[in-house]
Amino acid sequence: MADLIQQIVNGKLIWENIIEPTDKSIDYLSKKHKFHHLDLEDCLSKRQRPKIDEYEKYLFIVLQFPYFSKSKNCIKTDDIKIFIGPTYVITVHSGNRILGEIFEKTKRRNKMKVKYMGQTSGYLLYNILDDMFSESFKVYEDIAGRIEDIEEDVFDIKDTRDMLKDILSLKKDIITYKRIIIPERTIVAQLEHKNKKFLPETLEVYFDDVVDKVEKLHLLLGTSWEVVSSLHETNESIVSHNTNNIIKVLTTISVVMMPLTFITGFYGMNIVGLPAAEHPLAFAIILGILVTIVVSMIVFFKLKKWI
Repeated sequence: MADLIQQIVNGKLIWENIIEPTDKSIDYLSKKHKFHHLDLEDCLSKRQRPKIDEYEKYLFIVLQFPYFSKSKNCIKTDDIKIFIGPTYVITVHSGNRILGEIFEKTKRRNKMKVKYMGQTSGYLLYNILDDMFSESFKVYEDIAGRIEDIEEDVFDIKDTRDMLKDILSLKKDIITYKRIIIPERTIVAQLEHKNKKFLPETLEVYFDDVVDKVEKLHLLLGTSWEVVSSLHETNESIVSHNTNNIIKVLTTISVVMMPLTFITGFYGMNIVGLPAAEHPLAFAIILGILVTIVVSMIVFFKLKKWI
């Protein structure tokens, strides 16, 4: 089982970390800790809603955390399942990078081991959640940076690109992030009021700090959504304005060409008796008329401020 389960022991406290759970590792948990079979089934499920199940001897917690997928170029969700009892914390996940780094640092650095695992299982849980939500801010910072880039591009007069695709991609990531963080607020807040054998009252102030981080993330995402929505509207207005300008130019050209087309078509008829058709200066006369019409129409449009 050593290749399936990583373990850190400090005194009586044990942190077991299971990556990519299999039937064998779940069977191990069932025999060693006698967890409820429904919780063990949830550990094998790739996607679960955030929740807390409370039992006499342990708590089972499902949380979700965002991460940026470079291959998909968007924000994705990682599920992390946590069992917490009086002397142990067990984390089950599909290879979450941040949680893996926290575990490895705690395992290798004695100072971190003492800090994270020198008290109770509840205090270890607090440290894990605190670090995980702190890392979630980095995902938000990526969103904030993209918002600034799009804002610069949208208001760049020289850049006439349509930013709709970038804006919609950003909106999708914010929606994904909000879908993750909204239920987390309730779950983390509930931790303060659960079984005091695992989460004593002395830890309430610590979990309050985690709740504050979740609330801050939620507020920041709400503000970002409003900013991106405003940028979306601004982009649509700019695109519409540019389209109107193009239509205005094309319409002006069409209107100017209409009388010219009529006159050239009129004199292009192969019939006798057209006005001034036999005059020696017929070409110069017709050309003068055409130029006069063009100049007159352009001056008229300018006076009306249509162009």
